[in-house]
Amino acid sequence: MLKVMIVDNDLKRSNPLKQSLLDNGFDVIAHVEDDVNLQTKCCELLPDVVIIDTESPNRDVLDNVCMITQHNTRPVVMFSQDGDSDVVRAATKAGVSAYVVGTIASERLTPVIEAAIARFEETKQLREDLQEANMKLDERKIVERAKGILMRQRNLDEDEAYKMLRSMAMKKNMKLADLSTQLIDAAKMLIV
Repeated sequence: MLKVMIVDNDLKRSNPLKQSLLDNGFDVIAHVEDDVNLQTKCCELLPDVVIIDTESPNRDVLDNVCMITQHNTRPVVMFSQDGDSDVVRAATKAGVSAYVVGTIASERLTPVIEAAIARFEETKQLREDLQEANMKLDERKIVERAKGILMRQRNLDEDEAYKMLRSMAMKKNMKLADLSTQLIDAAKMLIV
């Protein structure tokens, strides 16, 4: 059973949504107002999904969404009465996984939440892949710098410098990037 936290300042407006969630088998663990620190609430309550019900998302709500999606990675579904394309774009950019304009029939609620979770997981995986690719690129740049130092200092060609680095890394049981960092740091100390 998925745990849901509802964010809405208007209890009357969100009661039908809460009832639809309960009817569809969701566990509504909290109903908070949008002026609370949503990141803190997510850390405390650990919801599986955050649902924001609002007339139109204001800047504070969108800032809160950014914090949730960056630090407490949770899918966020937003129900709003504002269908303005700029508002939808801002909400999506902030990290909203699904933006629904108007009310939604109870039988459509579960598929919308499931689609939001799927989109969230896909986006999360893309971010992780990008972070890993950037880390590998940074490591590659460090290895290239270390090769350059060896090429200059030992008068080696690129292939020989790489083989030397790789051999030293294996002998020391170190990652190539870590050894390269040490070599670069040592070279800086000798130059100064």
